[in-house]
Amino acid sequence: MDSKDYLKVSEEKMGKTIDVFRHELASMRAGRANPQILDRITVDYYGSPTPLNQLGNISAPEPRVLLISVWDQSVVSEISKAIMKSDLGMNPIVDGKAIRLIIPELTEERRKQLVKLVHRSGEDAKVAIRSIRRDAIEQLKKLQKEGAVTEDDMRRDEKEVQKITDNHVKIIDDLIRAKEKEIMAV
Repeated sequence: MDSKDYLKVSEEKMGKTIDVFRHELASMRAGRANPQILDRITVDYYGSPTPLNQLGNISAPEPRVLLISVWDQSVVSEISKAIMKSDLGMNPIVDGKAIRLIIPELTEERRKQLVKLVHRSGEDAKVAIRSIRRDAIEQLKKLQKEGAVTEDDMRRDEKEVQKITDNHVKIIDDLIRAKEKEIMAV
């Protein structure tokens, strides 16, 4: 692999880190019904942990209500228990083959907690981005020691890695600000 390949691989890894962060943000509660907040919940289905979205259809018929239409009636109580055990703070209402989740209005204190969680998550994503940068620079230095690239090329590539890193960190900062605005909106 030459230095351009390392740059490309690093940029792809950083992009994947941002995708993971976006998915994590989407699964955070923000005061209105969003089916993705249930993505992290798994249910014990015949002895194996199964994601909730594989056991039924999840929809948001109203702005503050989630409806889970379960395909297998025998698992309704297990789904209800899994939701209660989760950190969502919601009590499921079982209605035959369907489960309703009423999204409570967020208190100011809970909003601030969620914003802190978003910032912590964002910082973790930034650390991952910086780790990818460090690995790329180490690979570039290794290439230079092997004589595969000149010192000038290595310096140019280091600057390019830094530029890519700065762009991805900016994207994370923008995502944090957008989610914070969404959470704090009353």
